[in-house]
Amino acid sequence: MENALMVKGYLIYLPIALLMTVLVARTLFKNSQIFMLDIFNGREEIAMATNRLFEIGFYLMNIGAALLILKMNGIFTPQDLIEALSHKLGGFSIYLGIMLFLNLYLFFRGKRKAKEKVQVAEVKA
Repeated sequence: MENALMVKGYLIYLPIALLMTVLVARTLFKNSQIFMLDIFNGREEIAMATNRLFEIGFYLMNIGAALLILKMNGIFTPQDLIEALSHKLGGFSIYLGIMLFLNLYLFFRGKRKAKEKVQVAEVKA
C-alpha cells in the first residue's frame, strides 16, 4: 500500500510542479520583454535573446529544484499523502515566488544600470 500511495503522490506532484513552473515562467518572461528592451536601449534582437536565455535558466533551475525535492517518505495513509503533497507543493510555491522576485530584482537592477550608463554618456557629451 505504501508504494502505491507514493507512486500516486509522484503522479500528482510532478504535473502540478511542472505546470506551476511553466505558468510562472510564461507570465514572467512575457512581461519582462519590456524591461529587456529598455535595458538594451530598444535593441530588440539582443533584448529578446537575453530574455530567452533568462527563461531557459529559469526553467532549468526550477524543474531541477522540483525534481530534487521529489522524494516522499512515510506515506502510509491517504492523509499522509495529502500532507506530503501539501508540504512539497507549498514549499515549491514559495521557492517559485522567491525565484520570481529574484528575476524581477535582476530586471530592475539592469534597468537602473542602463539608465546610469545613459546619464554618464549624456554628461560626457
